[in-house]
Amino acid sequence: MNNAGLRRTQLTDEVAGDLRTRILTGEIRPGAFIRLDDVANELGCSVTPVREALVTLRGEGLVRSAPHRGFIVEEISRHDIVDIFWMQSQLSARLAVHAARNASIDLGALTTIVDEFEEAVDRGDAEVVLDREYQFHRAIHLAANSRKLAWFLVAATKYTPYSLYVEDKEWGRQAVVSHRRLIGHLANGDAEAISAEIHNRFIDARERLIRELELRGFWDGSAADAEGVQARASAR
Repeated sequence: MNNAGLRRTQLTDEVAGDLRTRILTGEIRPGAFIRLDDVANELGCSVTPVREALVTLRGEGLVRSAPHRGFIVEEISRHDIVDIFWMQSQLSARLAVHAARNASIDLGALTTIVDEFEEAVDRGDAEVVLDREYQFHRAIHLAANSRKLAWFLVAATKYTPYSLYVEDKEWGRQAVVSHRRLIGHLANGDAEAISAEIHNRFIDARERLIRELELRGFWDGSAADAEGVQARASAR
């Protein structure tokens, strides 16, 4: 692939990521039309990467195409949110358990990352919070030595709207405490405690997203609402 093709691929991924986050946080509602020209003008790009991004999102089931009308946002039920976070928690917990069996895992480096994460939370630096959160989990996933599992998790985490969390100091402080506990569990090789810690964090993230969507009236009048409520209750 030449450099121009690579840049366009990267731009398409960035547009897809932006639209995916806006859909998952309720900024763009189910049933809404996404018009290529409007998105291109807003993001300062051509229509081509926007169209390619929407084709990607169509493949993910987030939008559908309507002949001569563009793309329409699909419904996302509470059940969908529960499933997304359940899948991520399962993959993340398994990777962390694998990492705990690796004698060369650098727990000191993990502690340093959490220290920097905590400092960023305290000063409200969302960009650094996001980076250190990424670096913390990346270090654990690399120590797991399970590339295929890590690949699936990377694909799944595209559906986590990190912008919802990184500016929330309450979430950040809870994450610091959880990360420090997780380091202790990794040091002890306690697979059960590792899994429980990670599952609890994903449950918290899931509930924060659901509450935010409820506050935005995301499911008001939605046909998927009744199914989602039942699914969420069953998942607890």
